[in-house]
Amino acid sequence: MRKRGVKTWTLRAVLTLFVLLVLGMVGIWLFLRGSLAQLDGRRAVPGLTAEVSIVRDAQGIPTISGTSRDDVAYATGFVHGQERFFQMDLLRRVGAGELAELFGARAVPVDKSHRLHRFRARANAALAAMTPAERRFLERYAAGVNDGLSALASKPFEYALVSAAPRPWTAADSLLVVWAMYFDLQGMLEPRELARGWLRDNTDAAQLAFLLPEATAWDAPIDADSVPAPLAPLPPAAPAWWGKPPADKPTRIAAADFVDSVGSNNWALAGSRSRHGAAIVADDMHLGIQLPNTWYRLALRFPAADGAMRRVVGVSLPGAPPVVVVGSNGKVAWGFTNSYGDYLDLVEVSTDASRPGQVQTPAGWETPARTEETILVKGEPAEKIEVRTTSFGPLRETGGKQYAIHWIAHSAQAINLNPMKFESADTLDAALSAAATVGIPAQNFVAGDDQGNIGWTIVGAMAGRAQPGIASTFPLSPDNAGAGWQAPLAPGAYPVLRNPAGGQLSTANSRQLNGAGAQVIGDGGFDIGARNRQVRDQLAALGTGADVAGVYGIAMDDRAVFIAPWRERALQVLDASAVEGKPQRAEFRRLLVESWSGRASIDSVGYRLARHFMWSLHEVLYGGANAEMATLDDKATAAMASSRWPAVVARLLDEQPAGWLPSAHRSWRDVQLAAVDAVIADLTKDGRQLSAATWGERNTATIVHPIGNAVPFLKRWLSAPADMLPGDANMPRVAGAKFGQSQRMTVSPGREEEGVFNMPGGQSGHPLSPFFLNGHQDWVAGKPTPFLPGAAKYTLVLAP
Repeated sequence: MRKRGVKTWTLRAVLTLFVLLVLGMVGIWLFLRGSLAQLDGRRAVPGLTAEVSIVRDAQGIPTISGTSRDDVAYATGFVHGQERFFQMDLLRRVGAGELAELFGARAVPVDKSHRLHRFRARANAALAAMTPAERRFLERYAAGVNDGLSALASKPFEYALVSAAPRPWTAADSLLVVWAMYFDLQGMLEPRELARGWLRDNTDAAQLAFLLPEATAWDAPIDADSVPAPLAPLPPAAPAWWGKPPADKPTRIAAADFVDSVGSNNWALAGSRSRHGAAIVADDMHLGIQLPNTWYRLALRFPAADGAMRRVVGVSLPGAPPVVVVGSNGKVAWGFTNSYGDYLDLVEVSTDASRPGQVQTPAGWETPARTEETILVKGEPAEKIEVRTTSFGPLRETGGKQYAIHWIAHSAQAINLNPMKFESADTLDAALSAAATVGIPAQNFVAGDDQGNIGWTIVGAMAGRAQPGIASTFPLSPDNAGAGWQAPLAPGAYPVLRNPAGGQLSTANSRQLNGAGAQVIGDGGFDIGARNRQVRDQLAALGTGADVAGVYGIAMDDRAVFIAPWRERALQVLDASAVEGKPQRAEFRRLLVESWSGRASIDSVGYRLARHFMWSLHEVLYGGANAEMATLDDKATAAMASSRWPAVVARLLDEQPAGWLPSAHRSWRDVQLAAVDAVIADLTKDGRQLSAATWGERNTATIVHPIGNAVPFLKRWLSAPADMLPGDANMPRVAGAKFGQSQRMTVSPGREEEGVFNMPGGQSGHPLSPFFLNGHQDWVAGKPTPFLPGAAKYTLVLAP
């Protein structure tokens, strides 16, 4: 009897635990379901002037229609708040330096570096300076965000996992999201100047001119076939640091973990070369890729100035002012790429013991304004930092020196609501004129209209310099501060190019111009130019009568034009004597020959070996210098100082000067063989076979929701598939494990029904939503899908 009773109680306990487990799982499921967006129905909303409809297609792409632009802004906020609030929260926290409040001490270093700029205070000041109509627009968007958030049955699931409550959205938060993009798109300017300053301080003038060429044969400006630049004389001797390994760490292959995060391609074909006479505009913006995707697709419908309904289609940035960032308004289509101009100066300041509390700037002796900033840290006491700000910007100390950070992002013109002007631009000229007034991180603006016109300019805040030139790309001392920027560039001084003779335009983060406008933009870290050259040549090959499909196809070009010469160099050095008695070198050579498709294809071992060979040479020659630069800023490298370093190394391998031969090697042939051996050692670690080192193995997508990284056991449910991706940095099809084409768009204004689009994630940030990964596989495959939203499947009406 006693045994039977024990068994009964055991069975009851097991059943009870099972029931509790089931109830717990049901509770979790219901909680998660409660944070899904409302797709259908009708809601009463105080403050609307008339009904607004939110009509979604099967992919969750909404068309938001209203009779008032403010009402449409409210509805845009509603859908953003319901489907992307956590993403928006992270963006405003990046801009303000407030991530540690959610993620604890590990986020404090980022918060400290961002808090230096006091963008929350700047956002409040910018909001106060806006017109009442502009403030109302942002406030209506914020009201929509908060109402959308409140309408969820439970808070977004991410907040349960980080044990926090969502904080309401404010109008100033939308400005912080734009400043977050300044960090993303111009955050490399500081480490670049520090890297260039280190090189300047550790070389003589002739060596510096050789190491930092202003242009190479790869450059493909839009106003000329090339950039004629005489080669700098080759100095007789290299600097002392040249070719030395890092002193305190083993040599590594930079290619193994290097992320070439240079962003974006866009191009336009004039109506004279299109099949139908309208311009064709293509755009693929390159960003870090995670879930949800950076962009949120939508179509907005509202009355234009003449009373007719205007439809604007494209992508929005959740949290930012609710406008279409890139897209088409039926008359004009436009796209962006990061311009990489010179928009920041590091100005060295000095101190004097006889002037306590003061610093000497180019304007004279100043007493910096001191502000105490409090950083809230989850689970730990708050940290306080003191920010000291001069007339040239906040102060930063590194390498025993103090610098004022003079950044265009601090100016009053850095942020405004003028991107709204693109919604109503009816002609190319109207769009180009509007671009010069817009306050965003400065981008290359390529646009075309329904009459077939195409044009380029810079959109966003630019720095005006009295003495344009390369001096400002290095840290400035007080005696040469005249090379720095004095005020934002006036709109009338922006460089513009309309309807070039060839009927095409393209930009890809490289040098845009050969003419005088190049000095106006300056060089803030241009890409080497190989990508734009490939885009330009592919556009030219389309000839006349091109259509959207042909123009879109250029985004899929993964031909290894840039890496092919490095493969040839490796093959030349791996001759019979080099591989004799060296079976791994022989295998390296065999794979360069037999596993080479001429593309960055996923099954190619040859591509990976050739690319790693180039980067291995970088480590052999620049490794010691990179370690020294990292003491100034952990992002500072020789490659950041100049993307043109491969042209410098190629010239050395061609000319083989004895004075530049690293002391550890007997010949330039030995240098190259050492680079090959380092690649072999890196790729065969842990007994791996060299033949298994495909490009796809290296270039496998790791696209994850931030919570998936913070809570690893959830990663499988918060990640995209681990697809092997073709493509690489120096070709149109840019693809990396966590970086690449965040969207692809090709469209003719007025013919949007023929347009194509895809992006790496779906509309929703919720893993239970059918829109979470909707369209992802189309992006992986490069399948062109419709630009316009499809047939209505869900309808939500917001009524006053």
